Amino acid sequence: MPTPRKWFDQSQPQTLQAAVLFCYLNAALAILYVIAFQATLPLILLAAGVGANGIANEKRWGYWLALGAGGIYALSQLALFVTISQSLGQILNLAFAVLLVVLLLHPESRRYQKIWFR
Repeated sequence: MPTPRKWFDQSQPQTLQAAVLFCYLNAALAILYVIAFQATLPLILLAAGVGANGIANEKRWGYWLALGAGGIYALSQLALFVTISQSLGQILNLAFAVLLVVLLLHPESRRYQKIWFR
């Protein structure tokens, strides 16, 4: 019998728990943003949401998907900040994009995924 899928794993380190919640929140906000403004940039955050579900179920592909999507989003926010707008909103977008990558690259997160993820 297959193991039931979970949305959140409380036994994981706090850095991974925060990254999973942050990916889910970003994916939900990206859906709203796409609906409201028909913008395509936040669609990469949907991939991060899928990756968060993989992380919650201790799948190595989920970790790498969330990290890749978060990295792409952080680089795109940096490019937007440098080229288009240095507003407070853009600074916050960039800060939260970098925060997601930092949570996933934290030594505790990396060590846990190397040991426990399949």
